Amino acid sequence: MTTLRDPAHPAKDRAALPLAALALFVAAANLRPAIAAVSPLADRIRIDLGLSATGIALLTTVPTLAMGLCAPLAAAAGRRWGLQHGVLTGLGVVGIATAARGFGDTAGLQLSCAAVVGAGIAIAQTLLPAVVKSRFADRAGLVTGIYTAGLGLGGAVAAGVSAPLADALNSWPGALASWSVLAFAGAILWTVARSALALDTVSGPQGPATTGLPWRSGTAWLITLLAAGNSALYYCELAWLAPLLHDSGYPDSTAGLLLTALISIQVLAMLAVPALLGERRDQRLGLVLTVMLTALGFAGLALGPGTATWLWIIALGIGHGGLFTLVLTVPVSMSRTVTEAGQYSAMAFFLGYAAAAAAPILVGVLRDGTGDFRLAFSLLAAGTILLLIPVAGMVRRD
Repeated sequence: MTTLRDPAHPAKDRAALPLAALALFVAAANLRPAIAAVSPLADRIRIDLGLSATGIALLTTVPTLAMGLCAPLAAAAGRRWGLQHGVLTGLGVVGIATAARGFGDTAGLQLSCAAVVGAGIAIAQTLLPAVVKSRFADRAGLVTGIYTAGLGLGGAVAAGVSAPLADALNSWPGALASWSVLAFAGAILWTVARSALALDTVSGPQGPATTGLPWRSGTAWLITLLAAGNSALYYCELAWLAPLLHDSGYPDSTAGLLLTALISIQVLAMLAVPALLGERRDQRLGLVLTVMLTALGFAGLALGPGTATWLWIIALGIGHGGLFTLVLTVPVSMSRTVTEAGQYSAMAFFLGYAAAAAAPILVGVLRDGTGDFRLAFSLLAAGTILLLIPVAGMVRRD
């Protein structure tokens, strides 16, 4: 049975790298729209479906939970079909489930589609770090920045366009379903770039889906804790930033644009931070700086969301954009082989996303209980600071 390995790429193959990187970027861009599109439509969905703040949070929590629980499927998909077809399968699942959202405006249908979307995201996203380690080992930091920028850009466009799209279609289910077009386009490009990606002979980690994970590795647990916290913060941003700004007096359209601005700043930071730090093995300095800046942004939004709003948006954008890229780089920088990188990522996604799924629900519960977001976002700021604990242990031991 084939294991993950580093295929040889001679100098003449360098011409194919831009196409491979583009395919990676577009694939990553499909992993957030199905979730980010919900936030600017939250009020419409809540009214039509008769949901509370806690209920509307389920549309973010369910796919996030599915992403965690289904992450081990990526190992099985990669092992059975290889990285090329494994990622393609994930994109196909995302496209089909997203398209199905257009068939109705019932809570059951939307939550079911959200769960299947999360499963598709889990398959594709868990395999992408192994793709980076296999195809772009000498440019891991930069390429990780490229595909995390794809993650951010997909979310930014979805956050900014979904509300106007719903107005144009006179249908929020139609607006949600429209993002299937991007998923199918990503699947087509991934197929076209097959020879450039050169992944046909590279398969996923060996062993059973969960028993093959590095349960006894202290490094794996540190990565998982960091990934869980990072994911919790990210999905709380997607789910609740626009409603927080709306509660602070901003119109729905402006709140959606501010969310788009936040994610756009994060995209720039995702590219800039790895470039500034370089391909260094020890990422702790960058992690500490971005954690602190992220905490500042959350604290500002908790205590004064209507005052100096752009300052908090910029701090959170630069901080969490850089942090997001560094967290996704950690499984690559802390691993010795492609297989180990895939195992670290699978465990981080399996447990990390499952744990992170509770965060948007907790924010919704606190919002329903207190009437505002002050306590919830204060806790997010405090939780961000706690990420310094796993960061302190991020020392690779060869």
